[in-house]
Amino acid sequence: MDLEAVRTFAAVVDAGQFQKAATDLSLTQQAVSKRIAALERDLGVRLFTRAPRGAELTIDGRAFLPHARELLRAAERALASVRPGSRPLRVDVIASRGAAAGLMRDFHRANPGVDLDVLMLVEIETALAAIRSGAIDASFRAVGAPGRPLPEDIASVRVLDEPLQLLTGPAHVLAGARRVSLAELVGHRIWMPGIVPGTEWGAYYDDLVAEFGLTIEATGPNFGSDALLDTIADTPALATFMGEHTRLIWPADHGLRRIPITDPTPVYPHSLLWHRDNPHPALPALRTHLAATTTVPTTSSTPDTWLPTWTSPH
Repeated sequence: MDLEAVRTFAAVVDAGQFQKAATDLSLTQQAVSKRIAALERDLGVRLFTRAPRGAELTIDGRAFLPHARELLRAAERALASVRPGSRPLRVDVIASRGAAAGLMRDFHRANPGVDLDVLMLVEIETALAAIRSGAIDASFRAVGAPGRPLPEDIASVRVLDEPLQLLTGPAHVLAGARRVSLAELVGHRIWMPGIVPGTEWGAYYDDLVAEFGLTIEATGPNFGSDALLDTIADTPALATFMGEHTRLIWPADHGLRRIPITDPTPVYPHSLLWHRDNPHPALPALRTHLAATTTVPTTSSTPDTWLPTWTSPH
């Protein structure tokens, strides 16, 4: 569809007259009429009727108008996306309350002049495709899941190893513990609805279960963190895992407990991914900020921590 014809259609609607629209667009009235006629041929309908007071929309014209305006807005967004320095830095995080979202909040506070969009994509393949197409500029992911080497044009750096904690309700048998070992969790039901098979975090928990004999249940619909906290608070037989940096707020009468896990401590590896040729001027600032504010061990794990074997080294 010819966007100039669509823009002319919107101008005629706004002006109410072909002649006034021609003046607004710095065109002749004949040129405006030709564009409208071509658009009507493309659509197969009449968009205007001539009336004593000017050009009036037909029923089809009124139906087409909101879509025409959305087309023009989409065109403007497309242009803005490739204008140097004019579009926001677009970064994908796994969850709005997770560690990666916290890192982006810290970056925004330290760089208030950077226009920022934060979004959430589920699967790593979706994130990689968005990075390669330019739809996003960066993504926080656990890198190196089995069978998923990064494409050569995608760069990555580990930015945070986040310890997992056990979250229980007040009546859980482990609620009073100051810390628990992975061995002590064997036989307990760890409920984590929302684990998506095939994702990198799904692979992480599969390996954790396989190595330590844990029982992780991903059954039931995922109604979000509030529903999860309500269930854990009310169900003595259930506990769940939470990242140490996950921001949680719950009613005081829930009495939830966040308990460190030891011997070893499972840590979740957060890496930043970006396209090697991405020219966004704020992307180096993000990488510099993360390098200055986060610390990651130089090896995949230490004797006190656990990571899957496929985790990319720092």
